This record gives sequence, C-alpha cells and structure tokens, in this order.
Amino acid sequence: MHRYRLTIEYDGRPFCGWQRQADKLSVQQALEEAIARFSGETVTTQAAGRTDAGVHALGQVAHFDLEREWDLFKIREALNFHLKPHPVAVLEADAVGQDFEARFSATARSYEYRILNRRARPALDEGKVWHVPVELDADAMHAAAQLILGRHDFSTFRAAECQANSPIRTLDLFSVSREAEMVIVRAKARSFLHSQVRSMVGSLKLVGDAKWRPESFRAALDAADRSRCGPLAPPDGLYLTAVDY
Repeated sequence: MHRYRLTIEYDGRPFCGWQRQADKLSVQQALEEAIARFSGETVTTQAAGRTDAGVHALGQVAHFDLEREWDLFKIREALNFHLKPHPVAVLEADAVGQDFEARFSATARSYEYRILNRRARPALDEGKVWHVPVELDADAMHAAAQLILGRHDFSTFRAAECQANSPIRTLDLFSVSREAEMVIVRAKARSFLHSQVRSMVGSLKLVGDAKWRPESFRAALDAADRSRCGPLAPPDGLYLTAVDY
C-alpha cells in the first residue's frame, strides 16, 4: 500500500462539515468520491481536524492509502478535476510513510477567526466572516485572550457533544488584532475541544463590546462551567489555517 498526504482548502458553506454523514454532503465524501473516480479504488480518508458545518479550511491535511503508486502531480491534478464543482481544492500531494497519520501525527493546529466589524453588511464575504456592526475594542479582546494562555480545563468552552476524554488543553497562541475593518482572532494548540474556538470567540466578543471585562473572560474559564460561556460564534468566520507535524 502507498500512503499519500493532501493539503486542502475548502469553502465550508455547502457541506455538513468534514466528516461523512449518511444524508448530507461532507468534504470527506466529496474527496473520497474524487479519489475513487481517478484511481478506481475505494478509500477512507482521515483528516487532521473534523471541521464543523460551515467552517472553512486554508490548510486542512488528510491522508489515504492506494494499492497503486501514483505520480504526485497527477494525484493533485486529477483530484482537482474530479472535485469540481465542489469548492474544494488540493494544494499539495505528498507521499508519506505508513506511520504518518493526518490526525494523530499532528503536533499543532492553527485557526483564524474573521470578524467584519463595520456597519455595512458584507457583499463579497457573506458566509465567510462574522458580521458584527457594533464597534469592537480589539485591544481589550487581546488583553482578555492573554489571560487564558497555557494549560487549563476548558470545560466552559467545550460543546456538550464533545467526545474528548479530557477538557484539559494547552493554548499556545491566542491573539486578537484589528486589520482595517476586520478583527482577526488567531489560535494555536496541539488540539482543540469541539467548538472550543467558536466558544472562545463568542465570549471575546462580549469583551469587545464592553459587556464583559477581560477579567470576566478569565473568570468564565476558571468556572469550568459551560453555562458561563458567551454565545457561540457562527461557523462563517472560522478557518483551519495550518497543521504542523
């Protein structure tokens, strides 16, 4: 068997998320069907992160096995042809050893959340940003974000359906910056809980519009209580940007 690693970008809007479901189109299904069409083999792909419905990716990583050895250029080009018209593109295809696993070999995952912070609604980025018309204090949001860096119990920011064995995670990067009309939240960790980034961003928004103080954000974390979480940020603005190995 020959194992291949793909780096993929996609617009999450048409999909129910990464993971295959019986009655809805997923990114995984679209990719596996494209692989079958070019190779004639039925495969199961594994991704570095199971993005939710509506969440986008700039650097998702997935792997799969084929019995036949293929030219890497041909894999990328064939997949991009057979993936049409789905908004999914294979950026790179690489040959890897059988010990490589897209999910379990990853040492870090990076996400970016984009908030369009202006009165006018988005005309070009609808579904790709969270539109917040009330002015946000990005500096206060960043100050709050710095208070939860490191290893903590993130139960407050963990979805009820999360299947992780432990709520303990180490947040290596969590920053907020303003770039013109866009407020960008960046997060990096070895792994995240289900909906953790969207939960943290939704709570940070309360700091940005002065409903919470930065200390309130840290207090919510320390409570380890899901009921202390702010509103869940919509999936529209969330991007899986990179996976480290």
